[in-house]
Amino acid sequence: MSFLFAPPLVPEFARAFVPEMALVAGALMVLGADLSVGRGKALRWRVGCAAALGVVSVAGALAGLLLVGNEGGAAAVFKVSRVAVAGLGGLAVLVLGGTSRVRNPAEQVALMLFALAGLLLMIVAKSLLTIFLALELAGLSLYVLAGFDKARRESAEAGLKYFLFGGMAAAFLLFGFSLLYGLTGAVDLEAVRRGIAEGPGGGNRELLAVAGMMVFVGLAYKTALAPFHHWAPDVYAGAPAASGVLIASASKVAGFVLMLRLWEAFGVPGATVLWVLAGCSIVAGNAVALAQGNVRRLLAYSAIAHAGVMVMSVAAGHVPVLEFYAVTYGLATAGAFAVVAVVEASGRCREISDLNGLWKRSRLLTACLMVCVLSLAGVPPLAGFLGKFRVFAQVLARYGSGGAAFWMVLLAVASSAVALYYYLRILKAAFVCDPAPGAEAKIKTPVAAAVALVAASVALVALGVAPWLLEQLASL
Repeated sequence: MSFLFAPPLVPEFARAFVPEMALVAGALMVLGADLSVGRGKALRWRVGCAAALGVVSVAGALAGLLLVGNEGGAAAVFKVSRVAVAGLGGLAVLVLGGTSRVRNPAEQVALMLFALAGLLLMIVAKSLLTIFLALELAGLSLYVLAGFDKARRESAEAGLKYFLFGGMAAAFLLFGFSLLYGLTGAVDLEAVRRGIAEGPGGGNRELLAVAGMMVFVGLAYKTALAPFHHWAPDVYAGAPAASGVLIASASKVAGFVLMLRLWEAFGVPGATVLWVLAGCSIVAGNAVALAQGNVRRLLAYSAIAHAGVMVMSVAAGHVPVLEFYAVTYGLATAGAFAVVAVVEASGRCREISDLNGLWKRSRLLTACLMVCVLSLAGVPPLAGFLGKFRVFAQVLARYGSGGAAFWMVLLAVASSAVALYYYLRILKAAFVCDPAPGAEAKIKTPVAAAVALVAASVALVALGVAPWLLEQLASL
């Protein structure tokens, strides 16, 4: 298939944008098909058609990422991250195809594809202007996706809160970027790095610190780091399940990769700010998750705790370590959300108690839920355990076994033991408790959702046993 993407069929200047072009073209194709062929068709047919075209579009983006030769730079360094974001987006589209109930499935799939295009561009953008545009393309699409289910008040609330907090984060980012441009006279990331390294004189050093603070406050909002996390529980709880898969997984991978790129570009000498964000996120996320009865809010606070560990991987400054942890977290969270989506489509899945007796209702859903939850908990031999081990080892290797780094690793290890309790509450409900009266019926898992669940579960087991598979992907 590589001949499809080889010159002269794809001009040299456009080869780097093949994945994004495939996604945008796919989004337009989905909308066009629904407006033409889909008019008057049943909702089930329209959902299936939109999801099928969306999967084809994501497959085209993946083919572009794997088959188009990299010219070096960020596209080559962060190839695994881009493939992971596209793959997680594909899982979200599959989940939508099997569980969606919304009246406008084509628009939902198109927004997912636009969001994926923004996330992919965000990872490799070389200028502050392009980074901001990519962030807003992804952000605006995700805001609408969070509030897409107009029949539910919770979804409307989720969309509104996500938009308000996202707009505030965008304002902080744009203000920080404008200060950086004023101080360095450049928008190119490499030129900004050189300008910062040369060091502005006089009072501009304090202004540079303000600019960096503005940028990282904006990124902390985007990635739901404590204490900037208050939008996340409501968005996770209220967004349509398929949209939640994308928000909770792919956007986190892209967000933390961008944070690592900007952290390195700014050349910050110490990691104090990152330790503070990591510590607050780990403590707040795990502590509040203990008291949650709503399964989606529990996953949200779990995501905040995992974001703290990902900040530690940013401080470690090792790209493969960050990518491995972010990918394994994204797969596990996407799988857990997919189980919630399937159960929700067959009845009700808000509280943990709604998962009671899931083992008797669907063996496939329970097995996949177990793999995803235990990976989030960091239980060997699943990939989540290896991801945490790599982060902790790299942090200690870079900063030594003394000082703040050692105490952060100790805090993260202790918090992992605490997190195991609330993860086991989910599995206890699924395996031990009896179904509620009237909820004993078997759950039929749609084929598309089953494919997504099996793919995520197999990937978590495979990466836990053979982590080199992800490294092989980077060398393709």
